[in-house]
Amino acid sequence: MSFRWLLLWALVSCFSLQASPLVLQGSLQQGGLVLGEIAPGSVAFYQGKPLQTTPSGQFLLGLGREAPESIELTVVDAKSMQTIHKFAISQRQYSIQRVNGVPSKTVTPSDVDLARIRSDSALVRQARKDRTSEMDFLAGFQKPLIGPITGVYGSQRVYNGVPKNPHYGVDYAAPTGTEVVAPAAGIVRLAHPDLFYSGGTMIIDHGHGLSSSFLHLSGLLVAEGTRVRRGQPIALVGATGRATGPHLDWRMNWHQQRIDPQLVLETLPSK
Repeated sequence: MSFRWLLLWALVSCFSLQASPLVLQGSLQQGGLVLGEIAPGSVAFYQGKPLQTTPSGQFLLGLGREAPESIELTVVDAKSMQTIHKFAISQRQYSIQRVNGVPSKTVTPSDVDLARIRSDSALVRQARKDRTSEMDFLAGFQKPLIGPITGVYGSQRVYNGVPKNPHYGVDYAAPTGTEVVAPAAGIVRLAHPDLFYSGGTMIIDHGHGLSSSFLHLSGLLVAEGTRVRRGQPIALVGATGRATGPHLDWRMNWHQQRIDPQLVLETLPSK
């Protein structure tokens, strides 16, 4: 079962009728992003850790590809009253895709290539490391380009007969050189012309741990540290890295959780 634009009021308390309210907007399914709201001065906890909250009480929660069937959120209000809220998470079925013709060195990397891959991974982790208080995500998201969708979130890909990690983005087919625009405002944290797997790569920080990644780019139009606005051209479509043809691979993270960009478009539409 798929939840779209789900609005939940959770008023759960074991001992008091004055439980802390919790409002959730978004997709309670694997790969989903939820925008929550609690009373100002309250704190929401997930898996024992406090969630970053805006001054008005809004917070983000990302659910990974293998999120469990249920989750719990704990809200502690300004008077230290604790309320536990439980939610069911819809489980998804993912497709298997087979891709042939990929250069063999990218399927079975050499020791030299493995060293480069580790270095690339460190760059990406660093780009996503900052926990900023920017709230660009609240203004909403648009598609980074308009084109046929040729790859979806969560699907398992088999390259040249070798099963690999699941696909964590949405692929848009477009000719090389097609402009990619920023789906939301933010700060460019990484702009690299040639990572081993993803080729030309850009990462934009939208605040509160939410970031967009753009892969296989043929050109970068903005530099690291640049603040971009929604709809601003930022890069050009390409077929760099591990790609069999020109396309944009758009991925999104909430901290270390890989989430579905198509569900983010539903939870946080452009305003």
